[in-house]
Amino acid sequence: MKIETALATALQKTLSELYNISIEADASLIQPTRKEFEGDLTIVVFPYVKLARKAPDMVAKEIGDKLCSTVDFISGYNVVKGYLNLSIADNFWNEQLHSHFQDAAYGQAERRQEAPVLIEYSSPNTNKPLHLGHVRNNLLGHSVSQILQACGYPVVQVNLVNDRGIHICKSMVAWLRYGNGETPESSGMKGDHLVGKYYVVFDQHYKEEQKELIDKGLSDEEATQQAPIMLEAREMLRKWEAGDEEVRKLWETMNQWVYAGFDATYERLGIHFDKTYYESNTYLLGKSLVQEGLDKSVFYRHEDGSVRVDLTDEGLDEKVLLRKDGTSVYMTQDLGTAQLRYEEFKPQKMIYVVGNEQNYHFDVLKLVLGKKLEKEFGNSIYHLSYGMVELPSGKMKSREGTVVDADDLMDNMFQEAKASTEALGKFDFQSEEAEKLYEMVGLGALKYFILKVDPTKNMLFNPAESIDFNGNTAPFIQYTHARICSLLRKAAEQGIAITEGLNDSTALEAEEKQLIKMLYRYPQVVLSAGDSFSPALIANYIYDVAKQFNHFYQETPIFKETDERKRILRLQISQWVAVTIRNGMKLLGIDVPEKM
Repeated sequence: MKIETALATALQKTLSELYNISIEADASLIQPTRKEFEGDLTIVVFPYVKLARKAPDMVAKEIGDKLCSTVDFISGYNVVKGYLNLSIADNFWNEQLHSHFQDAAYGQAERRQEAPVLIEYSSPNTNKPLHLGHVRNNLLGHSVSQILQACGYPVVQVNLVNDRGIHICKSMVAWLRYGNGETPESSGMKGDHLVGKYYVVFDQHYKEEQKELIDKGLSDEEATQQAPIMLEAREMLRKWEAGDEEVRKLWETMNQWVYAGFDATYERLGIHFDKTYYESNTYLLGKSLVQEGLDKSVFYRHEDGSVRVDLTDEGLDEKVLLRKDGTSVYMTQDLGTAQLRYEEFKPQKMIYVVGNEQNYHFDVLKLVLGKKLEKEFGNSIYHLSYGMVELPSGKMKSREGTVVDADDLMDNMFQEAKASTEALGKFDFQSEEAEKLYEMVGLGALKYFILKVDPTKNMLFNPAESIDFNGNTAPFIQYTHARICSLLRKAAEQGIAITEGLNDSTALEAEEKQLIKMLYRYPQVVLSAGDSFSPALIANYIYDVAKQFNHFYQETPIFKETDERKRILRLQISQWVAVTIRNGMKLLGIDVPEKM
């Protein structure tokens, strides 16, 4: 039982016996004591003063006396203006240390026997490679999946590949016009990079054709609509939906190039999915749901031929569900995909990890499914909305080819890690070991820098800052873990058996107790991160642990300690720190080295 839960139960009983006050045993009433005061846990007594008919300090003193005499893990208390600060006995903290310092599954809750949580993330388009924005999406989705699993939830990780639509046709048209049969093999390019190249080529020629039309006297809007290359792309989309054999064959070929490229990027990022859906397989089901809405008169056919839903009563506007030419929009396939997932997995919640520029889209999706079509699973949709990633140079634009490619970014992080690690001058690895270390440090730096930021906030990514070995970074945490592993290896070499149990009454020094208290909080941090879908809570907690350990390491000697019991105790604390760092970083998708 958590100490806060046990204390809440004891407080419930104490208030009843002292003042005949009845309260629920609520662990949230128990808070960590503020650093400037002596104590471990604090109870605010003001809510009970009126019923007790006594001054706040007197109520606090009476509760403190009673708890000290009846609860064996409370060793003392002090009162500060109606706040009861309780000190927890060293034997409790020693017991926690001995229970967990070797627990490889520390912070992992038991698996719940219930319907799964389904998480969709990545959701790339097959007209371009993954870029920095996708990196944040993938890292956030993967980490939230790991955290929810650590909280005990069964989790299904899915990807939805947007493999059809006008944007896909743009790359296809440009390749037909200007590609001269170029392939990944002939060019030496990854398939996703090659297709992305022609998406940029399309935009370049599209702008040229628009300018020519404007110079001939057409308005900007007319030029946008009538540019020949855009008309070709629209005609290709129409043919695709009509099942044109030649268009479909080209589409399949170019998509296969992209999938191979995506798979290589996912593997390097450490990302995997339990199932991948394809928009080309779900949009028809979406169309059938649109027809269902028409049949129920909750959707209507506009005078221009498009199918729409009127959401003005819900504070939104009219949303197009099918274009006037009968082709699908994003909403069409999202309707079908949600239905398909519900039928396959019956999830308790469907989480969509998508940037905040799509907030409106998911408001509409939930309303259309849950309210208009009266699908129960529509109410289980949750949009995990996150902020955009920018660089010091500004925003990224796919059409103009100014995106930061995910593969190039990972290569750059590898080089940054190599330069920074070698600059430390403390490493002695063979070439193959060094390469693995640079990859671990570089990718760790990238992942941590992104995940330590609250998902709801926009962020500025600075590669050089992310690799700093002295800041709130993965390399600092990784180096701390390697330092602890070095300590444990040294202990083994000296024949120190740190697994030997110590007496639970061993007195703890302030630095020892502070670190144990911090480590004790880890399971609750994981649960809080799961409740809020925020890996940032874990990232910043692990940084605080690493920082506290380095302070502990500087202030509290280990091998110079002459008391054998103290030496073993400090090594056990060190191992618990390593276990917690390793488990926490794993939830962020980050590996930690044993040597550095």
